[in-house]
Amino acid sequence: MNEQRRQVLQMLAEGKVTADEAERLIAALDRELPAAPPGGGSRPKGRPKYLRVVVNSAETPEGEGPSRVNIRVPLQLLRAGVRLASLVPPQALARINVELDKAGVPIDLAELKPQYVEEFIDQLDDVVVDVEDPDSTVRVFCE
Repeated sequence: MNEQRRQVLQMLAEGKVTADEAERLIAALDRELPAAPPGGGSRPKGRPKYLRVVVNSAETPEGEGPSRVNIRVPLQLLRAGVRLASLVPPQALARINVELDKAGVPIDLAELKPQYVEEFIDQLDDVVVDVEDPDSTVRVFCE
């Protein structure tokens, strides 16, 4: 255990921080100083910058031959969107939430906070979706 982790745990034991705050501090330390991978040697992965969606299809539905889709969405766009959502007046957020709920999307936009987005993005780094069938291949991943 490194010294910074020990200090966070000591602050928790002394009641200077809550368990949630200690967890966030340790997560921040993990992002700053990633642990060396087992077996050493390879360098740690950097923070993801893009969400990628790649689709390769053997033939289009119209029979026009193979098609390829390659989408690269900057994760900074997600961060900016959350910051912009904080500028929406509370009355408008309430109306948006009602409409989203009617559409089957039970999300409370008032609860979107930048720190939650960072946690979400950190978890996206571990997500890789591969779908393969005889006619197409779909990959969703972060880079």
